[in-house]
Amino acid sequence: MRAYEAMFRALGIFWTRRDLARHYSPDWYRVYKAAGIPRARWDDADKLWGRAYRCEKPKLLPGVKRVVGSLRRNYQLGLVTSGDRKRVRRQVQLFGFAETFSACVCSEDASHRKPHPAPLKLAMSRMDLNPTSCVYVGDAPEDVEMARRANVRVIGVVGPFPTARRMRAARPDAVIDSIDALPNILAELSAGVAD
Repeated sequence: MRAYEAMFRALGIFWTRRDLARHYSPDWYRVYKAAGIPRARWDDADKLWGRAYRCEKPKLLPGVKRVVGSLRRNYQLGLVTSGDRKRVRRQVQLFGFAETFSACVCSEDASHRKPHPAPLKLAMSRMDLNPTSCVYVGDAPEDVEMARRANVRVIGVVGPFPTARRMRAARPDAVIDSIDALPNILAELSAGVAD
């Protein structure tokens, strides 16, 4: 959010966190459109956001490392993100997840961005999985839409994200308020389904 706020300030756009929460999308061009940034300035916006984000020191939510480690023992894990490959790989290394994911699909890898199902379908293809054996975990309504369009069940994580209210309204198959609840919900959704 701070990176977006810095970008908006630099572009002379007055947007509050509430505006961002209402319009946030993993496809940041949707955010740019909603904020009225002319298409000719999108490259500038990308650079400004990237410069601001590089000053941030993102941290994992409490319990993530433990939960992901636990899930990795029982499931094949993939990562589907709208983030650019360079930033995502750096963060995956930094957080100690380099050997965790069987597939990592970033914004540059698929023909379309979320909520289009292409990124998720690409990850399933790379992992040699079919939709019925997968559950997608996301924090934005576009994650729910992408999963549904790919015929994959979806768990919505609400928490300190600008999308919490919209996530609940998207009606994923399950909603969790804390990552700690993920193993139990995932086991329930996976009951009787091959990994």
